[in-house]
Amino acid sequence: MSDSPILTPLPQRVRNELAFRQITLEKKVRLASAFYRLTFSGEALSGFTSRGFDDHIKLFFPDPQSGTLLVPSVSDDGIISPEGPRPVMRDYTPLAFNAQNNHLTIDFYIHAPGVASDWAAAATPGDTLLIGGPRASLLVPADYAKQIYLCDETGLPAVQRRLNDLAATPGERELCLYAFTDASIGEAYLDTPLQLERHWLGSGMMHGENLQQALSALQAQTTGADYFIWITGEGSAVKQLTDRLLETRPLEKERIRAVAYWHAKSIR
Repeated sequence: MSDSPILTPLPQRVRNELAFRQITLEKKVRLASAFYRLTFSGEALSGFTSRGFDDHIKLFFPDPQSGTLLVPSVSDDGIISPEGPRPVMRDYTPLAFNAQNNHLTIDFYIHAPGVASDWAAAATPGDTLLIGGPRASLLVPADYAKQIYLCDETGLPAVQRRLNDLAATPGERELCLYAFTDASIGEAYLDTPLQLERHWLGSGMMHGENLQQALSALQAQTTGADYFIWITGEGSAVKQLTDRLLETRPLEKERIRAVAYWHAKSIR
C-alpha cells in the first residue's frame, strides 16, 4: 500500500465559443470606496458562459472622440475588426452571471486616470458596452488542501468570485490571501463566510523590497504536496515573484497560476 497523499487533479484549460455581445448597464453600486459593481443585461447574453474564476472578457468602450461603439465580428476566418480606429478595450473578470435573467456583474477598481475606470465612474443605467469572450477558461478544482492567492486591487474581484465558488463547494481547505491593498479596502470589499487568512500589504506597494517580503511569505506557506498558488497584479512583479518562487522551492509549475493583470506603462 502506498503512503503517497492523494493529490487534487491539476487545473484544466477548456475552450469557449467566441462571441461579441452588446450589453446595457442596469445597476451601479459603489463598494469599499474603491470599486464600482456594475450589473449589465441584454438579450445578447443568452448563451454566455464563464467557467473559470479568473476568466477574462474583453470590454470594448465607445470611441472617446465620436462616442461610437465599434463592433467586431466573428467569421470562419477569425475575428473581423471594423473599419476605423482600433477599438478601445480592456480585460475584466466576470464576477457573476445569472443565466435565468441574463445579468452579468463586473467589479471595476477605481483609480485615475484610466479608460475603464473613468467609464465606470461616469456610467449611468442605459449606457452600453460590447464584450467579447471569454475565449478560454481555466478550471481550477476546489479541493486543493492549501490555496494561496496573491494580488493587488485588480485581482480582488477574481478572488471574490473564487471565494463564492468555494463557499458553494463543501470541503476542508486552508485558504490564504496576500493582497497589496490597504486593510480598509480589502476588508470592506471581500465578503465570504469562509475562514480566510488575510495579509494586507498596502496599496501601491507591489514592488521593490515588498516583493522580497511577499516571496518569503509564499516560501513559508508552500508546504505539503496538494496546493494551488495564484499570483496576479503588475506584470513585472508577477514574473519576478513567480520566477523566484520556482527557483527557490521544489514546486510544480502546473500548480501555479501567474497572470499579469496590468503593466506599469499601461493604465486600465
